[in-house]
Amino acid sequence: MTRDSDVYVPLRERVERARRARADLFISLHADAVEVGDAHGASVYTLSDEASDHEAAELAAQENLSDVIAGVRLNNEDDVVARVLIDLAQNETMIESRRFAATLVHQLDKSVGVLKTRPSRAAGFRVLKAPDVPSVLVEIGFLSSDADLKRMQQPLWRRKAAQAMVEAIDVWANGGVSH
Repeated sequence: MTRDSDVYVPLRERVERARRARADLFISLHADAVEVGDAHGASVYTLSDEASDHEAAELAAQENLSDVIAGVRLNNEDDVVARVLIDLAQNETMIESRRFAATLVHQLDKSVGVLKTRPSRAAGFRVLKAPDVPSVLVEIGFLSSDADLKRMQQPLWRRKAAQAMVEAIDVWANGGVSH
């Protein structure tokens, strides 16, 4: 947990807390809203390839090429070697993120069944940019949708959605992918 009250925690700090805790998985849970249109349903985001390449380079410079991958110190390594090692670690993280996202989409569909037309999405959200922690951002629904808002306010629906997430984590942690 990066927070347990309604206090803002900067996005980069959320990722850093997960990394400091040596998290196996990072789930950023949100409810969205739009001013125009009729958006509704849940979706699960993973990091897009373009964003990850930029963040890997930024992270390498920012952290002085150290402690990015499994505690290996890269200070004395050539920058090219360091970038390759970071890219390899981040590629593995992205694969695991997508595997978890697919499992989560399946479990949410099976449990609460309210997903966007394309529930699996990719974007450059800052909270998805840890190079060593598989991460997803879940938009559980839209506060601007009357139907979504009504569902999210129902304790039974929230329990079912939470249970779907727990089941997805169990499947993912045991090396599987739900279909």
